[in-house]
Amino acid sequence: MSRHERFVIISILSIVAVMVSFDLFTDSEEGVAVWHVLVEGGAGLAALLGIFYFMQDSFNLKHKLTDSLNENLQLKKEASDWKVEAQKYIEGLSQSIDQQLSRWHLTAAEKEVALLLLKGLSLKEIAEIRNTTEKTARVQSIAVYSKSGLSGRSELAAFFLEDLLQPQNLQ
Repeated sequence: MSRHERFVIISILSIVAVMVSFDLFTDSEEGVAVWHVLVEGGAGLAALLGIFYFMQDSFNLKHKLTDSLNENLQLKKEASDWKVEAQKYIEGLSQSIDQQLSRWHLTAAEKEVALLLLKGLSLKEIAEIRNTTEKTARVQSIAVYSKSGLSGRSELAAFFLEDLLQPQNLQ
């Protein structure tokens, strides 16, 4: 139920409660039967309970929203902290990868293709990014594999990731 719908229902119930209270006041001066006062009082009480129910529901929703927003902020902070902490490792890894690509005597274009292959891009995507043909990207990827002594994309990725992704010692 939307906030607007809850507001409308609470407003209607408030009007009912006020009207019933006014009617009970006037009825008590006229000396109406006790059962009539009890029935109208029950209707007024039901309206008040409805108001309480919807207000409590609104309060709970607001509380949950606040908790969710706080949790979201905390998760964003953790992600930001992780990125800052990981950045130095990422920079070191990037430098190490670049040094290895240089040891393989790759040209600048071949290095760029090798990095895009490591990122998992297809030859078509590499060609689009580098504004070349897919055939050129294929030839350059073959040169990367030939100069590195690796047989393909899987071995290229494994070459750099093998030592990073070791299973942790389980005790």
